[in-house]
Amino acid sequence: MDEEYDVIVLGTGLTECILSGIMSVNGKKVLHMDRNPYYGGESSSITPLEELYKRFTLPDSPPESMGRGRDWNVDLIPKFLMANGQLVKMLLYTEVTRYLDFKVVEGSFVYKGGKIYKVPSTETEALASNLMGMFEKRRFRKFLVFVANFDENDPKTFEGVDPQTTTMRDVYKKFDLGQDVIDFTGHALALYRTDDYLDVPCLETINRIKLYSESLARYGKSPYLYPLYGLGELPQGFARLSAIYGGTYMLNKPVDEIVMEDGHVVGVKSEGEVARCKQLICDPSYITDRVRKAGQVIRVICVLSHPIRNTNDSNSCQIIIPQNQVNRNSDIYVCMISYAHNVAAQGKYIAIISTTVETSEPEAEIEPALELLEPIDQKFVAISDLYEPTDDGTDSQVFASRSYDATTHFETTCNDIKDIYKRMTGSDFDFENMKRKQNDVFGEDEQ
Repeated sequence: MDEEYDVIVLGTGLTECILSGIMSVNGKKVLHMDRNPYYGGESSSITPLEELYKRFTLPDSPPESMGRGRDWNVDLIPKFLMANGQLVKMLLYTEVTRYLDFKVVEGSFVYKGGKIYKVPSTETEALASNLMGMFEKRRFRKFLVFVANFDENDPKTFEGVDPQTTTMRDVYKKFDLGQDVIDFTGHALALYRTDDYLDVPCLETINRIKLYSESLARYGKSPYLYPLYGLGELPQGFARLSAIYGGTYMLNKPVDEIVMEDGHVVGVKSEGEVARCKQLICDPSYITDRVRKAGQVIRVICVLSHPIRNTNDSNSCQIIIPQNQVNRNSDIYVCMISYAHNVAAQGKYIAIISTTVETSEPEAEIEPALELLEPIDQKFVAISDLYEPTDDGTDSQVFASRSYDATTHFETTCNDIKDIYKRMTGSDFDFENMKRKQNDVFGEDEQ
């Protein structure tokens, strides 16, 4: 271990594994360590089921009705991939897709007045949907056509809207959309968790709705994908990429000290040895003195023996409860997957509720979501602090990632990756940098 590396990475969460993969592909000498004996850190999938019971210190072991423990892979952080989003792009460019299989999530639903409705995924569905009345549907259709044709580089498509100054609130007014449709558009299509977006320029919202429709167009049922065997497969896929390009991995490796000289990082000390480095990437748990708490997220893992009511018996879906519907500031999300994704025993379903904590009684906040899932066989409650770095790492060359937020997809995680990449290298992140070098598969294809 007494060696010199360009970059040392601490923690094998998804953010860290993608960055170590990119750095390795770009020719950097990388050492990747984790104090845990497994990959994934906060974003791992727990197997067997007995391990999950232990992790949440439940007194009993799983009942026999739960089937074989090793048939379970339970995500600690529930998220889906947008089919046309940044993470899928990263997977394709690095060819990490060859280690993973995905399924399309069967439907996206939105909560309104105590009931759930399918988010329309085609024009026909939109016209048949009970979410809005007939005249509202026509206005909404006009709005969607406007968004689909909108091109920020072509003023002819603006229809009097200035993407840099017109607020989204004004765009909604222009199309005369009612409050329910605004809630649905902002939260189920643009996937905002709060209503702060209404009073900022509309360009980002328009791009988010475009991402949703383009993702939806790829597979038809919903814009979301989910990997077989759980999200823990993602960090492992990128770790494998890093290893192919010479990255060194050490699990179960305690970190005694991050060694600093004159205010910048020079190495990491573990079990009496020091590995030297020029730059360090790590998750917040390794450098508690360089991060600050930025809020909390509650996540509740619920094991069910039935699909969720009113979802057409889907074996996977997402439900969004917009904040206005339940008098909150931020949305509540439910991600549901099942035995069809090799993450649960036959006939079992896993629904994970998540939201930003707003009161001193987080469990009471998610009550509307729990009601949708009844009856629940077993639930596991986790309340996690969210951390963000206190500085940008320019002086210290220590780059901390942000905790995984309550959003239902990986777009914010990818933004963090691009942001860290830019601070480390001084240049903008370019997906082209992630492409495997030709003839560079080190005998992988011969296997």
